[in-house]
Amino acid sequence: MAARLAAIGLAAVLLLGGCAAGGGQAPSGFGCASAAAPCLEGSATVALTTSRGQVRLELDGDAAPLTAGNFLDLVRRGVYNGTAFHRVVRDPTPFVVQGGDPLSANPMTPTSQLGSGNFVDPGSGQARLIPLELTLSSEDTPRYGEVLTSPTATRQLALVHQRGAVAMARSSDPNSASAQFYVALQALPELDGRYAVFGRVSEGMDVIDRIQQGDRIVRATVLDGAAGEGG
Repeated sequence: MAARLAAIGLAAVLLLGGCAAGGGQAPSGFGCASAAAPCLEGSATVALTTSRGQVRLELDGDAAPLTAGNFLDLVRRGVYNGTAFHRVVRDPTPFVVQGGDPLSANPMTPTSQLGSGNFVDPGSGQARLIPLELTLSSEDTPRYGEVLTSPTATRQLALVHQRGAVAMARSSDPNSASAQFYVALQALPELDGRYAVFGRVSEGMDVIDRIQQGDRIVRATVLDGAAGEGG
């Protein structure tokens, strides 16, 4: 058991350190009212056509309006088309499948650079970074920019890291998520309160289970749902 937990902890460090925060500024105000990214009202469905098959994601705009809205906007912009799953961790225990780095869309990008990219907004020329967004079942609005480690708080999270959960990767800065995301291959409670879950795999978890490092998202499309405007 100790070896398993140590392995998960190491994988968590690799996941969390993968996304560089450089090249942009976190939003000066938190929440939908002041965000650069559009927020999602209600739910949305996204299809990922991968080199292994199709996966459907259900995005939760009620519990994660900014995080889900940012992802939906990037899908609409075509940011994920052609990108690679650059990190797949299954040994010694199932952990995550991670992708969405815009740099990985260029097959000439050195492998050593994969996991360091952000979405650069063509309007501003700056990386779009979004804050950590967590909603407690006892509260009406999300909390922003605040890592929650208390068991009392994490037990109240509206969205947690169950198998098939979809969440945002980031650097050590809790407000540095951008485009990279991951799918949990099993329940990962050690990540609850530290990373923003914003949806789940509704169909195609068997496809996720087959994905290998280097496999690609051929295209991502919105099947249902709409994001509103950011601040």
